[in-house]
Amino acid sequence: MRTDRLRPARGPAACRAGGRVTGRQRSDDAIAVSGSAWCGGGWCGGWWLGAARRPSPHHGARPRGARRGAVTLAVLHSISLPPGVFGGAAIEQLFAGRLDCDAHPYYARLRGLRVSAHFLVRRGGAVLQFVSVRRRAWHAGASSWRGRTDCNDYSVGIELEGLEGGCFEEAQYRALARLLRALARRCPQLREATGHEHVAPGRKHDPGAGFDWTGLQALLLRAGGSPAPPALQPGAAPPAGCGAPHERPRLRCKH
Repeated sequence: MRTDRLRPARGPAACRAGGRVTGRQRSDDAIAVSGSAWCGGGWCGGWWLGAARRPSPHHGARPRGARRGAVTLAVLHSISLPPGVFGGAAIEQLFAGRLDCDAHPYYARLRGLRVSAHFLVRRGGAVLQFVSVRRRAWHAGASSWRGRTDCNDYSVGIELEGLEGGCFEEAQYRALARLLRALARRCPQLREATGHEHVAPGRKHDPGAGFDWTGLQALLLRAGGSPAPPALQPGAAPPAGCGAPHERPRLRCKH
């Protein structure tokens, strides 16, 4: 989750401000609904039909130009609000600019933040989408990948509900594999997926050591077909007990 280079919310009630959908996002929604946008492969416009739509006002335009504005990278994050607590509406409220920062002591540090991701994968595997993939979500912050700065310009941000460094659920791995394959159909130049910790080393540490890159890769390859899913970088092995479903019985992390 992006927590630096943040845009201050406007108005005195900063934590609750900004919940209104912008005109540009409204326009993208209207195109998708009207059927005049590109629809196919499970997509309509920049919205995946496999996700529940929760439009966020926190987004901007991608750079102009076919190369500069093309999506080539997926950045994986982890988030829970408050940390270690799963379920509830706090993440959605944060991305909508409507989080009540007085509702929990931890939320005080989030006062005024304007952040978003394109997608959120819940613990049970449900996928929510907040920003069209045509648009630039505010998820990576100060970042760089393969010598190119500002990953928000050319990436899709995917949050997994979970604690940084902790385990993730089987349903999340399966949903993430489906999402990455769907993104490969929608974004033909998408080549790689990596963690927030790898585009902002030393500053960020999510999704962390509990994320099973090797298991996710196996799920992607098992599905087969084309186009090919993005290559995962890196393929670090997780701690024992945190593997994806192909490597372990149906275990659950302790929450």
